[in-house]
Amino acid sequence: MLGEMLNYYSCTEFLEDYLYYILLTNTQSMDANAEILVDKRTIDEIVSRNEGKPGKLLTAMEEIQEANEYKFLDPQSMDYLSSRTKVPLSQIYSVATFYSFFNLKPQGKHTIIVCRGTACHTKGSKVLLDDLAALPGCKDAFEAGETSFTTEDRQITVKTVACFGQCALAPVVAVDGIIYSNVTSEQILRLLQNLREEKKDENIKLC
Repeated sequence: MLGEMLNYYSCTEFLEDYLYYILLTNTQSMDANAEILVDKRTIDEIVSRNEGKPGKLLTAMEEIQEANEYKFLDPQSMDYLSSRTKVPLSQIYSVATFYSFFNLKPQGKHTIIVCRGTACHTKGSKVLLDDLAALPGCKDAFEAGETSFTTEDRQITVKTVACFGQCALAPVVAVDGIIYSNVTSEQILRLLQNLREEKKDENIKLC
């Protein structure tokens, strides 16, 4: 990896990227020598398919994240993307941390997103978040300032978002991309239970 980077980076860029790489692996509690989680051939195809298109870096990063079983950008995949596109790793990392739809940690099979906007907060979204604290470790994560929590078995990820833009329907919760309005404690617990029991169709009926 280091030899390849020196081929197209200045010394300053190299040092900056190497520090970002160390930061990434430390932040994600991963071994810097760990196996890449997205096949290199898949990344090659993604890069080639988007070459010359507007927003090619963003699109490539989205597709790589989607190709990851746990729907996140692992350090090794970002490093390989950097070597393929000649885009500094520091720039890729900056993009990944700027846009909220990119994940730097493994995500669960199911995702619950609770809106914490003013309208939703007023209508009780904090209570809904407290209801989800029944998941082991969830309460501690959010009290520590985290905005995302994933269960150890990687079945469920709980996130918060500043605003869905659905204020008239507050409080709003998204479950696996489906928006639920005027959500109550009873409903959020039922949604959670259905996810645990793999009854996704039952959740759709609650829309």
